[in-house]
Amino acid sequence: MNKLLFFGIILLLRGFTQVSGQIPEGQPFFVGTYTDGKSEGIYKFILHDGGSLQKVKLLAKASNPSFLTLSGNKRFLLAVNEDKQGAVESFSVADDTLLLTGKSSSGGSSPCYVFINSSGYVLVSNYGSGTVGLLKMNHDGNLSKLLFVEDHNAKNYPVANAHAAQFVPGSNMVISADLGTNRLWFSRLDSSVRKLVPLKRQTLNLPDKSRPRHFVLHPNGKWIYVVNETGNSVSLIKRVGIEDYALVEMVSTLPDGYNETSYGGDIHLSADNRFLYASNRGFNSIAIFNVNPKNGSITLIGNEPVHGDFPRNFALSPDNNYLLVANQKSDNIVAFKRNKDTGMLQYVDEVAAPKPVCILFYGN
Repeated sequence: MNKLLFFGIILLLRGFTQVSGQIPEGQPFFVGTYTDGKSEGIYKFILHDGGSLQKVKLLAKASNPSFLTLSGNKRFLLAVNEDKQGAVESFSVADDTLLLTGKSSSGGSSPCYVFINSSGYVLVSNYGSGTVGLLKMNHDGNLSKLLFVEDHNAKNYPVANAHAAQFVPGSNMVISADLGTNRLWFSRLDSSVRKLVPLKRQTLNLPDKSRPRHFVLHPNGKWIYVVNETGNSVSLIKRVGIEDYALVEMVSTLPDGYNETSYGGDIHLSADNRFLYASNRGFNSIAIFNVNPKNGSITLIGNEPVHGDFPRNFALSPDNNYLLVANQKSDNIVAFKRNKDTGMLQYVDEVAAPKPVCILFYGN
């Protein structure tokens, strides 16, 4: 084989790899964005072995896809459209593309969170209208029309801002954090009529100006960790009955003596449930907590700077070796190596990203 032919084949193979998007190693992740600037929608990035980051390409054009989630089989991606007339879109995840399969009303305005359970029921939290929309996705990825809307607005409550609603794993129970009413809301899906029915105790009040934003459920089913936006704290909520919960403790996400403006953002547990992480927007850091395995109580052990501004969302890699942060106002994503023994974080790399607000791994 002559040299010209050999190099021609090599170039052809490289070109095929670039076109098909095949990248031989690393962990792929989606990035949801705000599209009021340079962003066009949902992007693909790669976390390579060693922690380096790479932007790959735009996968789908969408309007303000500020929160993303995957179906249990990872065949479909759901994305909110955080617009005045809120919507949720479904995409088929195939080869290196996202193909739109459905779009429906979110049941309110400015949706900021979406969740799907194993039966295909979808919850969409609408911040602007203070409502939670219920839909269903079928096996082809098509979304139903809006089935039901849970309204958190009432005459004796402050203006509602629903921020995150999830099904409790293995049940039809729904928990929703509402920032505006300063409450957690509890309901149950009645699949026979496709509605959310309030539990006997419908809400749990948090201390004034806490403003619950996101939460994570401990796998034991007994503990809920809630990050509070203006409270700059994490609340530990414990189950005290079959369907009843109580506030046990609140721990600051900020170091002693810090008095400047900051807002709690996102929250996640490590896979071994030994460490809890929460983002601070303003103090611009990831708060790191030890988790007591006996009673669930938490202790702040550090704050790691995020090398950017306004860490809206973050995610642990599937192997839990890395933690990635989406810095909304500085247009970058930062990777940290995670020490599984101590829970501490070490800066590794960063990459430019247009107004990133959600990171979602989909490999492994």
